[in-house]
Amino acid sequence: MANHYLAYLYRLQYIERWSLMRNTTSENVAEHSYHVALIAHALGSIAREIFKRDINPDEVVTYALFHDATEVFTGDIPTPVKHHNPRLLANFREIEALAAERLLATVPPELEETYRPLLIGKPTNPELEKLLKAADLIDAYIKCISEISAGNQEFTTARRQSEEKLRKLDMPEVEWFLTHLAPGFEKTIDELSEIEEGDVLS
Repeated sequence: MANHYLAYLYRLQYIERWSLMRNTTSENVAEHSYHVALIAHALGSIAREIFKRDINPDEVVTYALFHDATEVFTGDIPTPVKHHNPRLLANFREIEALAAERLLATVPPELEETYRPLLIGKPTNPELEKLLKAADLIDAYIKCISEISAGNQEFTTARRQSEEKLRKLDMPEVEWFLTHLAPGFEKTIDELSEIEEGDVLS
């Protein structure tokens, strides 16, 4: 019997994000999942190496890769729609749970217990869940930076809201990321190259 879970996951590349807003650069859910995984690894590494916390970056990366997997069935529902009112959010969570069960049913039985927590559950460590949420928010923040840097003011309010949400997390790893890593996303490739050359010369 053929199992189609990977074929479904590959189709995340066809699910577009930010559908309510004008974009200079389109983004799909597969790209977003990869970016969230990169950021999650960075946050996990910052937590472990800089703040000496008992965090496994590899574990949070794994959850990040699958955090939006159900959108292969539901599509990407914009945040303002999902959170418009509690009833809408509750209905969406139910749909999301059904989509997770449907996707899990396409996994080979021998691998079901491996993928169940990734598709249906949450990280057993609540600290990993916080890092995952932070990585997801940071990716949205970076998207806003990129769009505004390209002259698209459509994302001005979204940037402010994303930054406010990140500050409210009150996580040292996030503050470190915003101070040391996020500013590079506002630079052009030429500006990044100049900084590198300056670092070498100094």
